[in-house]
Parts: sequence; structure tokens; C-alpha cells
Amino acid sequence: MKPIRLPEPPGSPPRGVPDIFEGGVYGVVKRAVIIGNGFPASENQSAGLVRALGLSEKQTLYRVTRPRGGINEYLHWLPVSLHKQIYYIIRLIYGYSQVLFTSRGSRVQSLTGENGGSVGLSSVLEADVKSIVKLAKGTAEKDGPLLVVACGRDTISIASSIKKLASESVFVVQIQHPRTQLNRFDLVVAPQHDYYALTAHAQEQVPRLFRKYITPNEPPSKNVVLTVGALHQVDFAALRSAAIAWHDEFAPLPKPLIVVNIGGPTSHCKYGTDLSKQLTNYLRGVLDSCGSVRISFSRRTPDKVANFVRKELGDHPKIYVYDGEEPNPHMGHLAWADAFIVTADSISMLSEACSTGKPVYVVGAERCKWKFAEFHKTLRERGLVRPFTGLEDMSESWSYPPLNDTADVANRVHEALADRGWRLRP
Repeated sequence: MKPIRLPEPPGSPPRGVPDIFEGGVYGVVKRAVIIGNGFPASENQSAGLVRALGLSEKQTLYRVTRPRGGINEYLHWLPVSLHKQIYYIIRLIYGYSQVLFTSRGSRVQSLTGENGGSVGLSSVLEADVKSIVKLAKGTAEKDGPLLVVACGRDTISIASSIKKLASESVFVVQIQHPRTQLNRFDLVVAPQHDYYALTAHAQEQVPRLFRKYITPNEPPSKNVVLTVGALHQVDFAALRSAAIAWHDEFAPLPKPLIVVNIGGPTSHCKYGTDLSKQLTNYLRGVLDSCGSVRISFSRRTPDKVANFVRKELGDHPKIYVYDGEEPNPHMGHLAWADAFIVTADSISMLSEACSTGKPVYVVGAERCKWKFAEFHKTLRERGLVRPFTGLEDMSESWSYPPLNDTADVANRVHEALADRGWRLRP
């Protein structure tokens, strides 16, 4: 793979020119705020974009929190603010009833240092609109505009409010489609398959009476940046560092090294041990052409799926099943694998694997429906993935131009900042 190099935004000054000669500090963006929702996959997208923009050393993570446990698990479909109000009222009426709350969910969790682990930060702050707006406005003259990057449904109201109250001091990027009122943000980053509902094939699947309720219901506007998959932190520099860090463990392994990433079922990609059986049978079919195999599970992998795979393949001399203990070898796998086999449910895992330019085989895509099926269709049409059949010769390699969604979005941020007369600090 070649290093990802971000082009200079149009009309940007030469590197090394002091800010004072280019309109002062105010037009130079040199810090970022990430609005997270506590889900590693979402926060990883924001951190990946900030990394691609060169602001990783100047980022602060704020996190939107919800009450957890008991009855709260049935209220997650509500907006965060309304959820918290209802929770407060219920708590006033019933106290800390064990019927309604688990011990973990009896109050809004305090945010400790460990909560920053998903994006490599040592501490996390509660996402509060007033404090972030105060930060943006109060330090703009000294430190320049503030880049705000948010991802996930729970962050939409926070990010849009920051934009509304501090529009002259912030540039707000919302990752994942907010569904309505896209003009609340400077840029919206959404995968192409989010617009699947507008295709003729999708319209045929929805009764005419309900079509107007399926969002998004209009084509992407000028401030929408479309991607193939999810954003992430995997780039050339990260892979090079991982290759060095994991050299002693992976370099001696017999080649080809095949990495198998197993996720978990979703509402649009349902499966159970049936997929485990299919996967293990197919793996047995290709073991003769494999040098070594490493299997990893995600946080979403059901125990019954993981246990079945361990039982069927855990004792094979060519196969190592990761036990979940630290350090996590995920980046080492991406750097050292000769090919990947990935379950179809995880857009994040597939996006990362496809950023390496190495062979990626998908298992279970036929189980995916609606926009997930559209996502897999796009990957196949672009030559990024092939279905895993169990008949492959894994020693045969193939390649493609790596998927660089994160770099592409970073380029669009450069351009949009330039349109406002701003730029990122070199």
C-alpha cells in the first residue's frame, strides 16, 4: 500500500508560512472536538477522520450518555434528552426499584478514564452544549475555529445545537445520516447505501402508503459526502507501526496467513450457529492451502457462535482462536494478513480490511437485506470482495485499489474549509 497523502486545499499557502501572514490565527483550524456516543464503531469513525486531518494530538472527546440497565434498555429509541427526563421521573416515583433498574443502570454512569479507550484517549467529558459553545467562542480569537466531528444518532442534537449557537466559530461534521434537516451541519458524511431507499428496487419493497416515511427521502444535497463504507483509523502509517509492533509474533507464522473476523447478527443481517456451521465447513475446505489461520470475534459475537467455532476448530494445529485478552492483535492482523475472511454483518470490519488492498472474502452476504445488501453489491461490483465458498486456493492472491473513504472525506473537509476562508494548520 502507498501512504495516504492529503492534497493541499485549493489556494492554501505554502507550508511553513506563519499564521500571522495569512490572515491571523482565526482562520486556522488546529484543534478538534469529537462528540461520541459510547459505541466504539461510531467513535472510531470520528477519530479516523480527525486522524486523517492531522489533529489527533489536539482532539478532545465528549460523550453523550444515556441511563443504562433495566427499563432503560427499552427507551433507547427516544431522543437522549427525552430519555433522561423520563428516567428522572420514573426514578422519582419508584426510587431505585430492582424491578426497574439493574445495579449498573440505576443512575447515569459517571465517565471515568477507561471510557476513552476506544479512541486512545485518557479521559472523556460529558457532552454539554453550553460548555462546548463556550469553549469555541471564548478561544476562537486566540486558538482559531473549532472542528467538531460527531457520529451516531445520539450525537445529532448536540452537534446541531453547537452549530446553531456558535456558527462563526465552529465547523461541524456529522457522520452517519441524520435523516432530516441536513443544513444543520457544515458537512454530513453518509455511506451510499443510506440512499438505497430512493432506488427503484427499494421502492418496490415498500408499500406506497409508507414510502414517504422512509428516510432519507431526497437525493444528497451539496453538503453531503458519500462513502462506500465506514470511516476508520487504518492508514499506511498505522499499518506500518502495527507491522513493526507485531513482527515477532506474526513474522514466523507459515504463509499464507489468513485472518477470520467474525461479527454478530444485526436486524438487517440475521444469523446464528447456522452461519457458524457454514463458516467452519468452508474453512476446513481451504485449510490445505493455508499456512496459518487466526480467528477473532467482535464484541457483538453471540457466545453460542464463538463457542461453536472454538469447539470445531480450536484444536486444529494451523488455527489460533484469539481469546479476547489484551493486547488486541487487530491492527497486527490487518498489517500481517495475506487475506481476510469476514462475516457480512460488519461494515466497519469490511471497510478496514478493504483499505489494505489484500484479498477479502465475505461469508453470509446472502443473509443481508435492505441497504446492507446494497452495500455488499457495491463491494462486489468494485472488485473489493469475493464470496467465500470453501473452494478457494488461499495461496493465490489478488488485489484492487484500496478503499480510502477516510482520506476522501478529509479532502472534502479541506475543500469546505477553504470555501469559508479557513484552513487546517500544516
